[in-house]
Amino acid sequence: MSRNEQFAKRRLMPGNVLITGASGGIGAAVARQCARPGVTLFLWGRNIERLQQTARTCELRGAVAHVRVLDLANAQQALTALREDDDLAPLDACIMAAGVPDIRPPDALTELPETVLHIAEVNFTTPVTLATEAARRMAERGAGRIVAIGSVAAFHDLPFATAYSGSKAGLLRFMTALHAAMKPHNVGVTIVSPGYIDTAMSRRLDGARPFLMSPEAAASRLLQAMRRRDAHVVFPKPFIIARLLEMVIPRPLVHAILRRARVEQRPLQS
Repeated sequence: MSRNEQFAKRRLMPGNVLITGASGGIGAAVARQCARPGVTLFLWGRNIERLQQTARTCELRGAVAHVRVLDLANAQQALTALREDDDLAPLDACIMAAGVPDIRPPDALTELPETVLHIAEVNFTTPVTLATEAARRMAERGAGRIVAIGSVAAFHDLPFATAYSGSKAGLLRFMTALHAAMKPHNVGVTIVSPGYIDTAMSRRLDGARPFLMSPEAAASRLLQAMRRRDAHVVFPKPFIIARLLEMVIPRPLVHAILRRARVEQRPLQS
């Protein structure tokens, strides 16, 4: 077990934790770092084999793990699932780590409308729906933590990823607004905006991935932010500087620079 995981275990207190995107990447790393005796994990994802692998690892660390396969593009189904899991074991924490990216093909004028719809559903509509229901239930109980994974893409007008940057920007504003609403009710609401994480999603990108972080390091940062009840955390630090620079550079110049960027994405393997 890594030093980051040991630190997270000592400082993380929730007993019943829901994690979306738990079949890999940050979601699976968060699950592993939360796992210990006395913890019940509700692990959601699309790939049953990887979900079961995550569950087995967590059970070896003493946790009880329940797996659920579902498509987060169906917000109503996800809402029903959250209610069922919370009825079974009232959630102390809801961590939304699932998300989908997309890069406009080099020869296309725009992203496909169907792709934009899917990204909006998975990255924004379903997370804010789940966060709202989790917040309502936690506020009634007088305690809880809600975390969503955003992206530094939320800060920039990315012409090659309009749906991704737009969905993450909307998620950021929703979560900080929910933080303001829930603070008086002892419900912590946090959004983390990471840069490049070494996941299957980011490995599809062709080109440099500066300041690349491991899923374990990102998960540790997320859990620390949740423990502190931070409203918003950005990491690694160079992306904070990039955000500040873009705020002072004239937008037309920023857009001209971004339009010259050449970012491509390899097809998703079935």
